[in-house]
Amino acid sequence: MKIADLQVLLKVAELLSITAAANKLDMSSSAASVSLKRVEQELGAQLFVRTTRQLRLTPEGERYLPLCQQALNLLQQGQVLINEEQQSITGEVRMAVSSEMGRNLMRVLLNKVMSNYSEVTLRLHASDSRADFYRDGIDVALRAITKEAVKDLNLYGFKICNIPHVLCAAPHYIAKHGEPLTPNDLPQHNALLYKLYEVVHDAWELYNQHQKFKIKMNSNRAVNDGDIVRRWCVDGVGIAKKSAIDVAQDLLSGKLKRLMPEYKIPLTEMWLVLPSRQLISPAIRLIRDELKQTINELREQLITQKLLEEDEWPATEVE
Repeated sequence: MKIADLQVLLKVAELLSITAAANKLDMSSSAASVSLKRVEQELGAQLFVRTTRQLRLTPEGERYLPLCQQALNLLQQGQVLINEEQQSITGEVRMAVSSEMGRNLMRVLLNKVMSNYSEVTLRLHASDSRADFYRDGIDVALRAITKEAVKDLNLYGFKICNIPHVLCAAPHYIAKHGEPLTPNDLPQHNALLYKLYEVVHDAWELYNQHQKFKIKMNSNRAVNDGDIVRRWCVDGVGIAKKSAIDVAQDLLSGKLKRLMPEYKIPLTEMWLVLPSRQLISPAIRLIRDELKQTINELREQLITQKLLEEDEWPATEVE
């Protein structure tokens, strides 16, 4: 019997709703229903009475539930103990990342990890669409998410860093079209826009001290791949709003120039998240530590080169 199926059973029993349980576990309702059916088939008993309006435990379900909770607790304690005691970095890492992080920073970082630890194998899911832990067979995901969202989704996670964003353009774009200096200048430029789930992010939010600006951008192109936005920007076909992590090397090399640095963009956060604490393996802890170190080095380089101010990229608190 799968541990993940038992976790679904307990969450459905807690919320008395398959849909609510699926949302909490970051999975689809159909996947949650399949998990319940597998448990019931294994036991040869119906655990819930399902009607169009409500869900309730059967007598068999009421008797089984506390035993299921005790068994799951023991299994999780045992797996955590083994993971904590295991010193060698081994095993398969099934990880989801955005297309941009997968092609660039994470590709290099994971190559380094796997060259140093030959017993680690990798299954990488690179997509800007949010991966489903259960449907896509993912153990860990790198996401732009908040601490509150991690809790709301009932995930376990590690905060990797704060994420500052910048406006940028290629020097040859600026030479041809001029450099925007105020928010009022931005609509006169071609914006390179990111879209996700058919929503085009064409409203850019900026702050100058206590003044807020929300600018509707004009654009001749949009794409559901953040790395293509960056490459278009380097090509000189427009201006972009990008994560400082994603364009750090382009800023440091001079391929891109930061625009309007006195106007700030709200910070976001990067987290490494998992659906269950027992999935936190030594290999995942190593990747977490390597990622924190790599991003901190980028942060220090950008600050040293005066491309970002220190208070624009707050350091992440030590856990």
